[in-house]
Amino acid sequence: MPIEILMPALSPTMEEGTLSKWTVKEGDTVSSGDVIAEIETDKATMEVEAVDEGVMGKILVEEGSEGVKVNAPIGLLLEEGEDKSALDGYTPQGAEGASSSEADSKASDDKADSDEKSSAAKSEASSNSKSETPAAEADDDGDRIKASPLARRMAKDAGLDLKALDGSGPKGRIVKRDIEEAKDKGVGKAEDKTAAKSDAPTAQPSKPVDEHEPLAQYGISADRYEIKKADNITKISAKRLSESFRDIPHFPLNVDCRLDALLKFRKDINAKTPEGVKVSVNDILIKASGLALKKVPQANASWIEDGRIALHKHADVSVAVAIEGGLITPIIKDADQKGLAQISAEMKDLAARARDRKLKPEEYQGGTFSLSNLGMFGIASFASIINPPQGMILSVGAGEERPVITDGALAKATVMTVTLTCDHRVVDGANGARWLSAFKGFIEDPMTMLM
Repeated sequence: MPIEILMPALSPTMEEGTLSKWTVKEGDTVSSGDVIAEIETDKATMEVEAVDEGVMGKILVEEGSEGVKVNAPIGLLLEEGEDKSALDGYTPQGAEGASSSEADSKASDDKADSDEKSSAAKSEASSNSKSETPAAEADDDGDRIKASPLARRMAKDAGLDLKALDGSGPKGRIVKRDIEEAKDKGVGKAEDKTAAKSDAPTAQPSKPVDEHEPLAQYGISADRYEIKKADNITKISAKRLSESFRDIPHFPLNVDCRLDALLKFRKDINAKTPEGVKVSVNDILIKASGLALKKVPQANASWIEDGRIALHKHADVSVAVAIEGGLITPIIKDADQKGLAQISAEMKDLAARARDRKLKPEEYQGGTFSLSNLGMFGIASFASIINPPQGMILSVGAGEERPVITDGALAKATVMTVTLTCDHRVVDGANGARWLSAFKGFIEDPMTMLM
């Protein structure tokens, strides 16, 4: 039987990607570990290695195809002793889950739900999948039911109907404690859910977008603009940033920092660093951010959707880097423990590879705090959108000469405004203010960063 090559999940948050290139063709011999394709995710282009060995029997998804769902079959590998006749009449399981053209993205909601179920079922059935996706049931309305495998088994043993339960896990997933609670309360019958649905208000269907006149409903005719196709980075960023801004109870705090001491400190440091190493202001800000996270550990936190809080043990600073089509946030891990020369070297390497889309997932995923600097563009101040699951993001404005009061007299100083956006679920106003105070202290007296 042919071996199905599935669209891999190259990061924990990846849902779909673009199959940008096949490095093998039908009839080629493939060994385990061979690079067979290149996949473009929302942040980078990654090489895909073969898990099994055999002969490339059939390519199911052509290179350049966009929106290919994770765990959807993209090719068929013939085992030893098989020839192309083994493909006759063979239908890949979950093949309907692949969305390889723009037309697929315009399919109806019912078709999309069917695709997701098929792809998820395939992920459990296939032995060569690197990341399994639990199968999802659907109720009579076509809504997916998210439940852990353990919760499904417990519900089946207890005679409970998952459709009648509400989940308390991440993104509404039904977990073990939901089953135990339903058993204790004697709830979970189908009629409970049916009754609840009958009382719920009916959602109004969204108005379809006109393909040729998408802005007509706003009174803007098509001849007054042109339409540009959004790439994967833009589409995924739009989705996640919308969710972050909508779902996270965020608030800003801002403070002015005098930079004169820091600029002199930087000049002195660069005069003594090895040839080829040049510490930037941003490198010092990264170091100061890491030290402030260690000084105020309550602010180095993430909200967990089941109602818990994660207090991070490391100060891993994600730094926003502009790339074609959007942003990516490579990480300086343990920023508090590294010297400025090391931070500078790492940041230059990460930024260069980020622009070439050559970063590994672990190099841009997993930070505990983010820093975004638009000072080089002359922006005086701004507020950023939180990067989940992080609890804070710092927005850095330009350093500029401003009038200040020093010892009761008017003077001038180089001043920079920074804005800290906090997730109020994990960082309240007091802890956010303490973190900013610690950060400002390191900036205005940078020698303390070396103590």
